[in-house]
Amino acid sequence: MDNHVMNTYNRFNIIVESGHGPWIVDSEGNEYLDFISGIAVNALGHAAPEIVKTLTDQASKVVHISNLFWSQPQIDLADKLAEKSGLDKVFFSNSGTEANETALKIARKYGYEKNKGKKTKIICFHDSFHGRTMGALSVTGQEHYREPFRPLIGDVYDAEFNNIDSVRELMDDDVCAVILELVQGESGILPAEPDFVKGIRDLCDEHDALMICDEVQCGMGRSGKLFAYQQYGVMPDIATTAKALGGGVPIGATIANDRAAQYFVPGDHGCTFGGNPLACACGNTIMHELFENGVLDNVNEMSGYFFKKLNGLRDKYPEKINLVRGMGLLIGVQMKKGLKSPAIEAAQKHGLFLAGAGNEVIRFLPPLNVKSEEIDEAVNRFDAALAEI
Repeated sequence: MDNHVMNTYNRFNIIVESGHGPWIVDSEGNEYLDFISGIAVNALGHAAPEIVKTLTDQASKVVHISNLFWSQPQIDLADKLAEKSGLDKVFFSNSGTEANETALKIARKYGYEKNKGKKTKIICFHDSFHGRTMGALSVTGQEHYREPFRPLIGDVYDAEFNNIDSVRELMDDDVCAVILELVQGESGILPAEPDFVKGIRDLCDEHDALMICDEVQCGMGRSGKLFAYQQYGVMPDIATTAKALGGGVPIGATIANDRAAQYFVPGDHGCTFGGNPLACACGNTIMHELFENGVLDNVNEMSGYFFKKLNGLRDKYPEKINLVRGMGLLIGVQMKKGLKSPAIEAAQKHGLFLAGAGNEVIRFLPPLNVKSEEIDEAVNRFDAALAEI
């Protein structure tokens, strides 16, 4: 499609005009079932009445005031995130990569206060993805993302995901933080093993380092709990979130305990648009829907139903599907080699949009309030697509 937008994305060749729930409508009037959800952003689907009302009400009051002033939506959302996460302080930004940048700066400041100029090392993991800004890219353990933009920030070391011995080999008192996804998303919906997560927590405690959980994709209810670390019974020092937090409105949050946040003071960081009243009002609506209106319960109910349906397709097409894995409504279907892209293309022809990931994985990311009949429709369309490839 010829236009003046920079060519940095491989896009589906349609123009989206509108949406409702899990459905989108293109400029030619064609309707599709959208199980990408803005890449795990649209927690309540498209044109969710709750979000529309919140946007209308808040926009009629004030949209943006900067962080030179307080706003009640920001205070309320910070209170809710702190209460439900078990952490203490919140910094608001606009995106997941910004949330992770903030976490890295908190970690480096923590290390600076503990041992000036020496406690600077950060451990991340092979195949991780934390964003595309220079700091977040530095801890993204995929060289094809990093290589064109070197030199990146220094003192970053890659360990092997789900291999605690590889972390132990890198760990010493000069490490200020370990950052990990509880479910590696971009590399193929790979959940962390419980002993691995607990081992990282123990090593961080032993060496006075911060444990950072990147919950940008797997957080905000998608795992079946507000944050995926709550599935493991482990408490990080910092959790980052974004995507579904605003239900489609850009917002990110870095949530830290007092141990980490105490050293972050005026002048250390900032974000012009971060935590503006409009975005925070939408965040409050999402929190209300998750906890007060049954959406989190729906994730857990629909997760088991969806896994059962997709595993049925795996049994039907063993020559095409390797396995189904994930957590909650963050589900990956690993295809046989070379079949991921053809399956996604065939699904589009049958009116179903799906997102790819690494290692031949197709991501299924429905809205968190998805209904069983919508899952049935998605599975039927995917079935038809598989039959063609």
